Amino acid sequence: MTVLLHRLRLVQPRTHILLIAAVTFIALLVSAGVRSVPGVLMVPLRISFGWDRATISLAAAVGIFLYGLVGPFAAAVMVSFGIRRTMLGGLALMAAATFSSLWMTAPWHYILAWGVFSGLGTGAVASVLGAAVINRWFATRQGLMMGILSASTATGSLVFLPVLAWLSHQVVWRPVVLTVSLACLVLLPIIAIIVPEHPADIGTQRFGEQSDTPAPRPLRQARTAGLAIETLFRAARRPIFWLLFGTFFVCGFTTNGLVGTHLIAYCGDAGVAPVAAAGLLSMMGLFDLIGTTASGWLTDRYNPRILLTIYYGLRGASLIVLPFVSFDATHLSIFAVIYGLDWIATVPPTVKLANQSFGEQDAPIVFGWVAMGHQLGAAVAAFGAGLVRQNSGSYTPIFVLAGFLAMIASATLLMSLKSSLRASPTGALI
Repeated sequence: MTVLLHRLRLVQPRTHILLIAAVTFIALLVSAGVRSVPGVLMVPLRISFGWDRATISLAAAVGIFLYGLVGPFAAAVMVSFGIRRTMLGGLALMAAATFSSLWMTAPWHYILAWGVFSGLGTGAVASVLGAAVINRWFATRQGLMMGILSASTATGSLVFLPVLAWLSHQVVWRPVVLTVSLACLVLLPIIAIIVPEHPADIGTQRFGEQSDTPAPRPLRQARTAGLAIETLFRAARRPIFWLLFGTFFVCGFTTNGLVGTHLIAYCGDAGVAPVAAAGLLSMMGLFDLIGTTASGWLTDRYNPRILLTIYYGLRGASLIVLPFVSFDATHLSIFAVIYGLDWIATVPPTVKLANQSFGEQDAPIVFGWVAMGHQLGAAVAAFGAGLVRQNSGSYTPIFVLAGFLAMIASATLLMSLKSSLRASPTGALI
């Protein structure tokens, strides 16, 4: 390790910053892979243990909810104890939780490992981490870099899902669990070696920052998670917080909660094999990698409320149409392309609105609370879709409902855009 650290000192600071962003991308990718596992395990666990779909969905819902709940507290911990320590702690907890599930025999074991502990671990390595890294290490091109880091969620699906689906194709689940556990463990020494805490630790400033630019004010130190609560109370007094929270609730409901957790099972109802359905999610991941990166580029140039209005409108239309088309390769591929381009394209403009509205110090924590809304919506969809399918025998009602919620979010953003333009003819957003 000493030799590696010495070599890292010889790396140009600008290159080192890009290397930090790359390692963060990979950490977010692995975290996304861990969160995608319950969707792959739904059928194998039902066959192996006889657990019903609602029980398995409950574990996914608990994990998704905690994944979001941890976000603002993780952001506060990053301020108090450091980004690197938070990343290492989250990945270590993910590795321990997933590895311990190899010995599960009862539903509560699955809920504890893949719901509670996996949710806590992945919550520390989530979108709020990307926002914190961008704020700390980048003075320019923040939208583009946030788009790239946000796209790691899609890339996680792209990388992991086909492999995990193939590993489970004989209705086995242990190889799937072991694969993601090892991925978490491999990252721990890489982060410990490569990621410093501050630009000053490697003798540089933020990427794109001019040499004569005053250094950012030191972030407030807090030895408890009380900073997260204090920031929430301040943010909750402003309507923009509830706009971001509510629309991100819909975002979570319509993405990883519904499509990410249940699309493989939905396709199975239509006679599509699990590996082919996982390939469909991977195709979405590929196009989301393109769409979210492009969204970051657009966010640096255009009003984020306009972008969000378009994104939610397109997503709603695609979800409403899906249940009424044939589940053949052509229609599913068209859906994967359209939906994939929009999957998490909402993140960069949402982060920009948070930064504009709440400032550099509070924005990562505020975004953590907004992201909790995302995961709360995802948890509701993950459990609710399983319950609807179990009671009605069809996923159609929940997919149509999700589509209408996205359309409502689009209309709400459009109205807020008109209000903000009336309040500020120059287009400033408050």
